[in-house]
Formats: sequence, C-alpha cells, structure tokens
Amino acid sequence: MADVPEPTVLASDYFHSYSVVGLLALVGVLFVAVAFGAGRLLRPVVPTPEKLLTYECGVDPVGEGWAHTQVRYYVYAFLYVIFAVDSIFLFPWATVFAAPGYGATTLVEMFIFLGFLTVGLLYAWKKGVLSWA
Repeated sequence: MADVPEPTVLASDYFHSYSVVGLLALVGVLFVAVAFGAGRLLRPVVPTPEKLLTYECGVDPVGEGWAHTQVRYYVYAFLYVIFAVDSIFLFPWATVFAAPGYGATTLVEMFIFLGFLTVGLLYAWKKGVLSWA
C-alpha cells in the first residue's frame, strides 16, 4: 500500500471558520438592532398618567413600590439552577460514557460531580431551606 499523507489544516481554513461565526454573529446583532429600531419608529407614543402607573394584575397600586421578599424564594431558584445544570450535564456525559475507552474515567468524574451536588443538597436540607412554611 502506498503511504497516504495526512491532511494538513491551513491557517486560512482555520480563520475562515471563525469568519463565518463572526459574520453570523454580526447578522444576528444587526437583526436585533433593526427590529428594535423598527419598533421604536412604528410604535405610537402617547404617554398619559394612566399609562405611566405601575400595573400589577389589574389592581391599582397602593402604598410604596417596594415590597419585602423572603430569601427562601431565591434559594429555591438557586436549587432549580443547580439541578438544571445537572440535567444538562448528564446528556453529554451519557454519550461520552458510551464511547469506547472513556468508561471508567467518565464514571469517576460523574460521581465526583454528583457528590458535589449531593453535598449542596444535604447542606440545604440541614439548614431547613427545603421546608415550605
């Protein structure tokens, strides 16, 4: 068999890939800018005192605009984000785990990641954050 030379990656091919990504990003930014500009030009602007009032669920505003929010709502949001990231991380992990040669290393990495999540969940449970009252 004849020796087949390995393909070489030229710098022009490398930068061409980035120029395509840059062009798509520029087109996306221009699209958003044109949409916002058209909305600003085409919308009717008739400010009245009624329109400038704070609106919430059809109820007229009473009192100050500031309200106290309990911290536990933010904790629930953080817990949601943690488990959303966990679920997003599990899908690529499953594909890498199925590939030959990566099984043991990938399994150990996943258990380390799940261990960190478990420690965070146990900490939140110990502090009483997970009880709704």
